Amino acid sequence: MNRVQFGLYALLVVLCATLAWQVQAWRYGGQLAQQAQRHEQQLREQALLINRQLLAERDQRLGLEQRLHDSESRHFQELADVQQTQVRLRDRLATADLRLSVLVERDAACAGVPATAAPGGMDHGPVRARLDPAHARRIIAISDDGDRGLIALRACQDYIRGLQH
Repeated sequence: MNRVQFGLYALLVVLCATLAWQVQAWRYGGQLAQQAQRHEQQLREQALLINRQLLAERDQRLGLEQRLHDSESRHFQELADVQQTQVRLRDRLATADLRLSVLVERDAACAGVPATAAPGGMDHGPVRARLDPAHARRIIAISDDGDRGLIALRACQDYIRGLQH
């Protein structure tokens, strides 16, 4: 084997090695590209899943907000109606259009309490005693506070029920 043949063999070996190296690089590059595509697809699927979950949670939150708004509006209207009724009642008490009275037992030792008889009738009806207007106003204020408390309690209960659904 002479020098030229040896050089050709060496060149052939170097060319084969370079060609093998290049083929391996192409295969490895193709595998990396496929892996990148799979990873990108997985990321897209995860993003879609997260997006769906966020949309579902948003819809759930919006539904809850709507139910709470409706409940709040209903309780606000109920409270406004009760307050309006209380104002009318206080006005009627202030103008002497209405007097509060209490039932008194017949056998009670209240001889000094004047009884109000029904118009044109006998005194066989229940005996009633009129309340002082100041006491009547305090009773109305107490019942007003109680009504507000009950409305607030119902609003809280509706809120908790709304959160549980």
